[in-house]
Amino acid sequence: MSVITEADVLVVLSGVIDPSKGQDIVKSDQIKNLSVNAGKVSFILEVDPARGSAMEPLRAAAQKAVEAMDSVETVKVIMTAHAAEGSAAPGPSAPPIPNLRAAAPHQQESTEPPAAKLPDGVKKIIAIASGKGGVGKSTVASNLAVAMAAKGRRVGLLDADVYGPSQPRMLGVSGRPSSPDGTTILPLRNHGVTLMSLGLMTAEDEAIVWRGPMLMGALQQMLGQVQWGKLDVLIVDLPPGTGDVQMTLSQKVDVAGAIVVSTPQDIALLDARKGIDMFKRMNVPIYGLIENMASFVCDECGKVHHPFGHGGARAEAEKLGLPFLGEIPLDLDIRIASDGGAPLVVTKPDSPQAKAFFDLVDVLDAAGLFE
Repeated sequence: MSVITEADVLVVLSGVIDPSKGQDIVKSDQIKNLSVNAGKVSFILEVDPARGSAMEPLRAAAQKAVEAMDSVETVKVIMTAHAAEGSAAPGPSAPPIPNLRAAAPHQQESTEPPAAKLPDGVKKIIAIASGKGGVGKSTVASNLAVAMAAKGRRVGLLDADVYGPSQPRMLGVSGRPSSPDGTTILPLRNHGVTLMSLGLMTAEDEAIVWRGPMLMGALQQMLGQVQWGKLDVLIVDLPPGTGDVQMTLSQKVDVAGAIVVSTPQDIALLDARKGIDMFKRMNVPIYGLIENMASFVCDECGKVHHPFGHGGARAEAEKLGLPFLGEIPLDLDIRIASDGGAPLVVTKPDSPQAKAFFDLVDVLDAAGLFE
């Protein structure tokens, strides 16, 4: 039995023509995240967002062409539709873009008790937090959100890491959210997840130079003015630390609980403790701790290594009397998939690395997150 390669698959896909573009789907750069592993082929097909579901025959044709190849066992094709950079989300007209910058300075931090309310249609809000940056919090948040959606949950993701919004890149979303009236914000969507991020309102290389009151006002708008629709859970990807955004979220909405992400080493756990203490002061329950970058497997020798130590987050959870939710490996595929706009749970759903995220969803489900 011959072994097929990615190049072999691309040759076959070059025979599939997209009528809307008048050229094949390889030449038009519509094939993303192609993976070939022991007869299992998976890839993403990007199509014109204006046509959406009308492009299903093209997806079926691409899948059928690859299935006909010798040595191919299974083929998984995921179709996505991305808005062009700088353009509004597809719709019947070009409505005004909501202006967060104009409204934000007039918002001031409230000293009132936490408001026990949720955005319309949202059942629960959970916060993904870390005491310090660089521990992979946003990567965990994006993969967790897509894994939940893959298991049939209605999921939203609010990128509240206002100084470093990375979720648009990780979820492969571009273009500005639109608004039918200049007030209501229509979020974008990909991989089954509804997304809103301040990064969608600015250029990717443009710094957000705002003081605390502006940030808090923008966060409140993204919570209250975004038309989230019916969601089982809204995941909020928080910035690192214990500042204005964390306090505003805890005060303005009913947060069901927080998940704290840390790497195993002591310096990261030291800051994680501070984040946990902040949530306790704000009366936000802690769902538990995740140990990210827990280990990696050497490609050459197959040995498992622990570059940042091992078991630190588990030990810390036991010490604090909190649930330990699981370990996420340090793996190049996770990074590559996130940079490519399709989390690993989409590109390689059967991999051990993706299984870690799916297992995390099951742990949260057993803890009552979706009740």
